[in-house]
Amino acid sequence: MEDTMVFLILAISFVVIALSFLLQTRKQQYKNLPPGPFALPIIGHLHLMKQPIYQTIHNLSQRFGPIMSLRFGSRFVIIVNSPEAVEECFTKNDVILANRPPFCHGKYLNYNFTTMGAANYGDHWRSLRRIGNNEIFSPKRLNGFQELRKKEVKNLMKRVSRVSGENSGKVELRSMILDLTFNIVMTMLAGKRYYGEDVSELEEALQFRDMMNQYGEFAKETHLGDLFPILSNIDYNGFVKRMKTLSKNMDLFLQRLIDEHRADRDRNTMVSHLLTLQEAQPQSYTDSIIKGLIMIMAVAGTRTSAASLEWAICNLLNNRHVLKKAKEELDAQLGKDH
Repeated sequence: MEDTMVFLILAISFVVIALSFLLQTRKQQYKNLPPGPFALPIIGHLHLMKQPIYQTIHNLSQRFGPIMSLRFGSRFVIIVNSPEAVEECFTKNDVILANRPPFCHGKYLNYNFTTMGAANYGDHWRSLRRIGNNEIFSPKRLNGFQELRKKEVKNLMKRVSRVSGENSGKVELRSMILDLTFNIVMTMLAGKRYYGEDVSELEEALQFRDMMNQYGEFAKETHLGDLFPILSNIDYNGFVKRMKTLSKNMDLFLQRLIDEHRADRDRNTMVSHLLTLQEAQPQSYTDSIIKGLIMIMAVAGTRTSAASLEWAICNLLNNRHVLKKAKEELDAQLGKDH
């Protein structure tokens, strides 16, 4: 009995000493962090993150300044909330901040961290950036699709005008702007219109919409293992299983697009152009890389653009003097009949 008590006391003492050492080491490691609110044990500041998140972050920055630190579980996060600090981060210190944390989204929905949006800074990322700058986003390539973009914008204006007349001037713009950005990006990439009116391949369009909706929902969620590594192997609520299913379906869908273009090389699309480059440089333009480029453009090039447009319109409506000035400038440049 005495031996058991001695062993128990020694074990507890060891655990206390080990925890004290770990906490002291962690404190030294993060001693130069920016200011931030008091963190609760284990969860950190997760209890403070209430919707809308941007408003919560703004309120915290009013108390702790434009640069502050938060902790989400075991993850430390630095919040930068001023234009000057953001410019400093992404110009002078862009390489230092270029890497991404290894979240499960990057593993399962970004081809095991190999897309431009999930890859760490290095040779592979620089190669993807070169392909994007030179072959996809070059002025010549974008100018070649100028008429396509004009056509989609005209379709949107007609739709807004019609819906406005049917609903006493009320128009729900969010879905329309998303339709616009998705159609522009996917028509440039693969010659496909999946949203709005005049959709020719309805079944394929519905499948694409469903996958993009699922992807958008996953972007709003966080796997517990990303914040608490000890829980990485626990698939709470089937989160990882659903993500793997979506990853498989998206891969099959994108591979079909590539195979279609491989069978019909006369299409004037970015996928056709990338397949032409694949013949000359097969190692640099594998099917996986092309699928990753399509996916990241379909996701990152649509919702972010739509959100920016929506915020711009909201700001105009909330600042009537700016809206008036914009109208006057349009009338002066285009005339009131346009």
